[in-house]
Amino acid sequence: MKVLVACEFSGIVRDAFLERGHDAYSCDLLETESPKYKYTYWPQCRHMRIDAIRAASIDSWDLVIAHPPCTYLCNSGVRWLHEQPDRWEKMVEAAKFMKALMEYGDKSAVENPIPHKYAVREIGRKYDQIIHPWQFGHGESKSTCLWLRGLPKLKPTSVVDGREQRVWKLPPSKDRWKERSRTFTGIAAAMADQWGSLA
Repeated sequence: MKVLVACEFSGIVRDAFLERGHDAYSCDLLETESPKYKYTYWPQCRHMRIDAIRAASIDSWDLVIAHPPCTYLCNSGVRWLHEQPDRWEKMVEAAKFMKALMEYGDKSAVENPIPHKYAVREIGRKYDQIIHPWQFGHGESKSTCLWLRGLPKLKPTSVVDGREQRVWKLPPSKDRWKERSRTFTGIAAAMADQWGSLA
């Protein structure tokens, strides 16, 4: 299966598909954190430092999994829409970007936190599923929404005790957003196992 993981600098989801024999690539404006693919160039590279829309349109993908920025769409930031008027326009643009990513390939999944009602209106529909890391082998709670197209809902693979909100409690830092945006390896493995078998 030819897979594009869009807006992913970590390489976690891409590598889960690669480990299972799929032809997987990631793209982001940032370079990948994966040392194995950090300095390779097309066509040998597995990470493209280009815009996700450009990456999605350069080839025919069997599956597109996207992690677009959530800053202007997530429920946790809705109050800023009322306090900073310029954020409304940025929210509309973020929703357009997310909708565009949903349209690539016959099978697609877009991941984001719980959206506020204005984002849902702009996106045009509600998410299909909410998952948590604790359903996939990690003792943490982090609501993650999936908008699915041509894909079944993810089935939990290893429900564990815990339910700690570690990611939410991270202290302020310049890299806090990176720590909060990485996909948990158990979720990446479930995507690769369950969706990768649909080829």
